[in-house]
Amino acid sequence: MGKKIASARITTESSRLLKELNDSLPFDRELYREDIEGSKAHAFMLKEQGIISKEDYKKIVSGLDRVKDEIEKGIFSLDGDDEDIHMAVERRLTEIVGDAGKRLHTARSRNDQVATDFRLYVQNRNRELANLLLNLIESFLQKAAKYHNILLPGMTHLQHAQPINLGYHLMAYASMFKRDYERFVDSYRRNNLSPLGCAALAGTPHPIDRTITAKILGFDKPTLNCLDTVSDRDFALEILFNIATMMMHISRLSEELILWSTSEFGFIKLSDKHATGSSIMPQKKNPDIPELLRGKTGRTYGNLVSLLTVMKGLPLAYNKDTQEDKEGVFDSVRTAELSLKVLKEMVDEMQVDSEAMERACNVGHLSATDLADYLVKEAALPFRDAYHIVGDVVNYAEKIGKDISELSPKELKEIDERIDEGAAAVLDNRRSMEARSSEGGTSSSRTLEQIEELRRWLKEAKKSL
Repeated sequence: MGKKIASARITTESSRLLKELNDSLPFDRELYREDIEGSKAHAFMLKEQGIISKEDYKKIVSGLDRVKDEIEKGIFSLDGDDEDIHMAVERRLTEIVGDAGKRLHTARSRNDQVATDFRLYVQNRNRELANLLLNLIESFLQKAAKYHNILLPGMTHLQHAQPINLGYHLMAYASMFKRDYERFVDSYRRNNLSPLGCAALAGTPHPIDRTITAKILGFDKPTLNCLDTVSDRDFALEILFNIATMMMHISRLSEELILWSTSEFGFIKLSDKHATGSSIMPQKKNPDIPELLRGKTGRTYGNLVSLLTVMKGLPLAYNKDTQEDKEGVFDSVRTAELSLKVLKEMVDEMQVDSEAMERACNVGHLSATDLADYLVKEAALPFRDAYHIVGDVVNYAEKIGKDISELSPKELKEIDERIDEGAAAVLDNRRSMEARSSEGGTSSSRTLEQIEELRRWLKEAKKSL
């Protein structure tokens, strides 16, 4: 058996168990595109710097193109004895072009090679996830504009609190997803630096130009310090954190959609495309998609904690522990991409029962705070005194089985003589919703302002990404 191309110091055959533990090709083959892209850039720089000949450069590029084509057509299967994707590509390249392929690794280590490949992958996924978030935000804006006049009970502690409109509620989630978008974009900008050329940890004596490869690969510039660069996985931790935070927002939304689709709420109906039946109860329509989204959030948390734990005790520079950096990222990225796509489709197609939402506003005395504010303004009462008077009003309404909004001026006056006849008008739920017209509030006009502001932002965001 011939010696492996990365085992000059090792003189005996590796243990089968070591190979099983060590080999990363079963999962890092995901990076074959980035590996070939990085190798092409490296070869070009070597040629420009006179480190390899033009002839060898042409052979290398032609050979790399063939390797990529063979992988994508299944001719070159990435399930052989190679240790990782980098060795697999280099071995096949050398089989195709001979000694020129052996020159490709000049002034390069697997340490900076894998850092480059992985960073390219993460940067591309940052952009893809940011674009998917823009699509989702657009769906929320369309729904919010459609339902900005539909009354909905706003809740705290999952208890009816104050009347809001559905568009306003949806805008809260649009705001969350906007922050998620900004995190992915910020991470992209902060980490858009090229590791290529750092070699093992200390640079190289060859006359390389790292700016050339950085420019070809779409990075802003090379990284500053090679010792840090080959062991840095902050970019991977950032995308894991960003995905975990985004999935937390998706999970919160999913929980509300699950509640809203129950018989107890009846606020929405999910499309049959996004629900399943029961194997035994023929009447059931289960909200499987939001339940799965809620569940998948946990695995993205696990992937983040896993890599944080891997990194926490590593000395400089590269350590083999960081081979554990990729599977969690690949998994979280796949989970995030699928989640964003299915969530957008589900939101686009869900049906809203506006009458059920408005009926729910007649439960829970949603306009109680409006009466307290009225007494502060009209009766010049301290808020805390007004607060206790309204408490008496609520207790009376509960006793006779009415909502506070259904009480007559006469009933209010009998409870406390300081409540004049004008007080009953402020208890109307729609008036209550519209009265909250401070900046960021739930009134229809303020909700439309928020929608328009986010539409302007969305337009600019699409241009800049």
